[in-house]
Amino acid sequence: MLSVILNSITRPEELVALYQYKFAPKTDAQIRLQQTLAKDASKKRCYDFLNMTSRSFAAVIQELEPDEVRDAICLFYLVLRGLDTIEDDMTLPLDRKVELLRSFDKIIYKKGWTFNESGPNEKDRELLVQFDVVIDEFLRLKPQYQSVIENITKLMGNGMADYATGEHRENTSVATVKDFDLYCHYVAGLVGYGLSDIFSASGYELKELAEEKKISNSMGLFLQKTNIIRDYREDLDDGRQFWPKEIWGKYAEEFSEFTKAENQLKAKYCLNDMVLNVLNHVPDVLTYLSKLQTRPIFMFCAIPQVMAIATLALVFNNLDIYQRNIKIRKGEAVKLILECTSMDNVIAVFRKYVFEIAKKNEACDPNFMEISMAIGRV
Repeated sequence: MLSVILNSITRPEELVALYQYKFAPKTDAQIRLQQTLAKDASKKRCYDFLNMTSRSFAAVIQELEPDEVRDAICLFYLVLRGLDTIEDDMTLPLDRKVELLRSFDKIIYKKGWTFNESGPNEKDRELLVQFDVVIDEFLRLKPQYQSVIENITKLMGNGMADYATGEHRENTSVATVKDFDLYCHYVAGLVGYGLSDIFSASGYELKELAEEKKISNSMGLFLQKTNIIRDYREDLDDGRQFWPKEIWGKYAEEFSEFTKAENQLKAKYCLNDMVLNVLNHVPDVLTYLSKLQTRPIFMFCAIPQVMAIATLALVFNNLDIYQRNIKIRKGEAVKLILECTSMDNVIAVFRKYVFEIAKKNEACDPNFMEISMAIGRV
């Protein structure tokens, strides 16, 4: 906690936000959830798994209202986390992995199903070992929520299987921007579809929201692509390459060349080219948020998006990403959470960080004009 305070010591507004967040009384949603979990061991185990497996979404999910939407999204997250754990596991034989990915939408209806074949170092292995608890809770959801989760699981599982078998991707690299968009659609854009479908099915948001596929997809792509830019070094060290060669190949022969001091200028231009690709999703993100009518659902959707625009401003023109994983300050993150109470506030946050990007946009950058135009569209 001391390091968090020191990081924000010259920013009084962040210190105030940290204090308010730390000592804020429990919300009605938190109190109701605690009371529910105290009486329901199976549901409690699912929320335990949510807290164990999610670095960023657990807190915002648990603040959701109404309760049935919160539970549906908790189970949606855990089902997709189980699917993702199988996809990530490099110890599984390919045939077995593909079989599981393509059948996972049926598995979630099989009471008592568990999975013990994950590698010993797979971080979310325990979720699959006790997946019968997730299935039990999934089967308690209303049919309209089950249907949404089943559909997205089927689409995502088959998409992951296609990538695993090399139909869209070569080994661990992404070739074209089109492939990049398709990969991000499978792992994140489909989550946007599912969330819109759940919100619509709940009756707390407009039915028409489920039809907004393009902007729902952009909500997921904006988050996923921002994380992929930020995670350059981590992915490089793990032997993965998610930046599309169609972009980075304009600046280097090998993906690892950007880590070298002699390539700093090309590395900066490549990084900003990647940020340009992500900036093009921002108008869709703001349009989507403007359509939400229920405050807890709005905040649930807005918080990750403002974190993403802050992260995008942090990585823009920032060569540190080639050496280490960088993140926004905890005090800054808490301040953003507290500001996500209205569309006007969210617009102000986006305006602030887009202006930061504009100030760092250099005329010598070959993408200067395109970045300026993307900022203008926002």
